[in-house]
Amino acid sequence: MRLSDASVVIRPRTAWEAMDLGILMAREHRVLLMGSWALVTLPVFALLTALLWEHPYTVMLLFWWFQPAFDRLPLYILSKTLFGEKPTLRQAVSQWPSLLKGQLLASLTWRRLSLSRSFVMPVSQLEGLDGQARQKRLGVLQQRNAGAARWLTIVSVHLEIGLWFGLMAFFYLFIPQQVELDWDWLNLLLATSSEVLWLDHLGNAFYAVMLVFWEPIYVACGFSLYLNRRTGLEAWDLELVFRRLRQRLSNVAPLLLLVIGLTLLPFSPPTMADETTPLSPKGASQSIKSLLDAPPFKNPETVTRYRFGEEKPATENKAHADGKLPAWLQALLDSLNSNTFKHVAQGLEVLLWSLLIGGLTLLAWRYRDWLRTFVSLRGPRAPKAAKPVPTQLFGLELGTETLPMDIASTAEQLWPTQPREALGLLYRGLLSRLLHDFNLPLKSADTEGQVLERVQQLQQPQLLAFSDELTRHWQNLAYGHHLPPTSAQQKLCCDWRALFGSGGTL
Repeated sequence: MRLSDASVVIRPRTAWEAMDLGILMAREHRVLLMGSWALVTLPVFALLTALLWEHPYTVMLLFWWFQPAFDRLPLYILSKTLFGEKPTLRQAVSQWPSLLKGQLLASLTWRRLSLSRSFVMPVSQLEGLDGQARQKRLGVLQQRNAGAARWLTIVSVHLEIGLWFGLMAFFYLFIPQQVELDWDWLNLLLATSSEVLWLDHLGNAFYAVMLVFWEPIYVACGFSLYLNRRTGLEAWDLELVFRRLRQRLSNVAPLLLLVIGLTLLPFSPPTMADETTPLSPKGASQSIKSLLDAPPFKNPETVTRYRFGEEKPATENKAHADGKLPAWLQALLDSLNSNTFKHVAQGLEVLLWSLLIGGLTLLAWRYRDWLRTFVSLRGPRAPKAAKPVPTQLFGLELGTETLPMDIASTAEQLWPTQPREALGLLYRGLLSRLLHDFNLPLKSADTEGQVLERVQQLQQPQLLAFSDELTRHWQNLAYGHHLPPTSAQQKLCCDWRALFGSGGTL
């Protein structure tokens, strides 16, 4: 391991910053991590599903329990790419069986539910420690960042559940509306387990696909916490600094030695004084005193400022003792009582009142809309104009003038030759009645299912049953080109007459 070859900046980080570094590492090598994870885990998931088809929950439990064995592959890839030895996808996948040899049983049994699993996994896999040596090593490592590793696992569990449900909801959005209308959810929930096995295995498949995206990120965050702890313990950042310094000095060492040698080389012999002047005690004392009065022993500085707490004159103390104010304070109070200051005070009072009134006026103008709404400054508000009724839905004209007087009889005449026009006439008439007779708030963008939801709000079972049956036959004909049977044609016309009569309203 050469720290100088690291692909990331080696420096101490906070725990949350270290996990953010792990996310960046996983994003940098996402293709290799996700591809290798998919090639290893998805065949295992498919094999478990085929062997335990009658027990989908067992498949889910076993696949989740084997995650520590799968996590060894992304940890191996990250440890290699950290120091510039990025393996290929084939090399990484072929290396996975050899990674399962060390302490696999312990990882899948008593260590399986450890919340610090991603943080301590490098100790066993990368450092190869076991037994007492491993416990001592963990005792040192877990003095810091252990709490962050536990929180990482807790948050990861919640994110897995959220992403899993999100994938299932995303799949549900792609179900055609007609298929959704034909589903009976109550029967699905009450069906036997053998009848809905495909639904359980579909949920398991969504979980396996979700792990392809998330589990390498989880392993990378734990690995970055481990690297951050070792950086703090072993001073990797300082080691890198000294290595860079040594490399720089090694390039200039010959030149530095030459300069030092030339500096120490005596160019001329030292000159000695022929005579030495003796120093008297008085002269020595003065020399010492002048030396001590000069920097760095003394640094004289002139400061001019106000000083508080000084001793007051005796006359001032006596004046306070007698209960009299100082002369300067008495003079200040006298000046405040003068006519000049009174005019100034009145001017300030007028200015302050003007500012207050102006501020209130500005505030009222700023929130004038709120005042109109809640204080009713302009009286009762005019009623809102009614929204226009749509003239078309699903490309069908809904105006009453475009419909015959007796819709049911006209539809019976059209059934033999023009069944599509007959069914469309009944459906168009239903929508027109809902708009004009029942004042149902239909919109141009509504779907058939939304129309049925609004009919249900009318609390009329007979109308709802007819609308549901007519909508179903209309969708089968419009989208699936399936004509309703003859009995259904006659029944629709009879139900129309029972609801709406020959041509009038309900």
